[in-house]
Amino acid sequence: MKLNALLSAINGRLIVSCQASEGHALRHTGTLARVARAAADGRAAAIRCGGVGGVADVTAVAEAVDVPVIGLTKSGREGVFITPTVEAARSVAATPAAVVALDGTARPRPDGSALRDGIAAVHELGKLAMADVSTAAEGIAAADAGADLVATTLSGYTPGSRRTVGPDLALVGELAAALPEVPIVAEGRYHAPEQAAEAIRAGAASVVVGTAITDPTWITRSFAEAVTTAGGEHVGR
Repeated sequence: MKLNALLSAINGRLIVSCQASEGHALRHTGTLARVARAAADGRAAAIRCGGVGGVADVTAVAEAVDVPVIGLTKSGREGVFITPTVEAARSVAATPAAVVALDGTARPRPDGSALRDGIAAVHELGKLAMADVSTAAEGIAAADAGADLVATTLSGYTPGSRRTVGPDLALVGELAAALPEVPIVAEGRYHAPEQAAEAIRAGAASVVVGTAITDPTWITRSFAEAVTTAGGEHVGR
């Protein structure tokens, strides 16, 4: 898929992340493919998937939906773990995914490669590359390295990046201003529809929402805590 075609599909629209970590009740490839299909039925413009489920999840989701898929792998939980190596980038690019998401930070990679190497590997297989960054400087460097899209995914999750209570809308604006020719994808702690709308107003081409849509454990806990708190307040009267 060419970048223009992808933008026609996702510009000003929602991307839904369908992933589940090890031990989660939804950690099953077939189940996540169904979740992705439900999201597409709800007008998601694209699906972000893979994670610890790797290329199996990416392939299954791509076969289950008729919208573009952004694929990735995850290895470990520390340092660079989102599609962390050139080989991982190649493995995702070899699936039906239209886009490969990879860590776009300045941190050292497990295989000693540079971000540019991973992006080049993705392009060699005819796919688009999305760089997940945590700061404006990283986003600019990722674009210079050839990233087709830049996402704010890692803001607040790396040393030196700011951790906001909600999404980092300021970073969206900074990247949109610094990279007017590169689509900026807002991602990270978008837990309410208005926050997603604000990201578009701040200059994002699209917004990725995961937990607040596709994690019933988190959603249930949020409601349960609110009800419990209200119940305690009522009893204390």
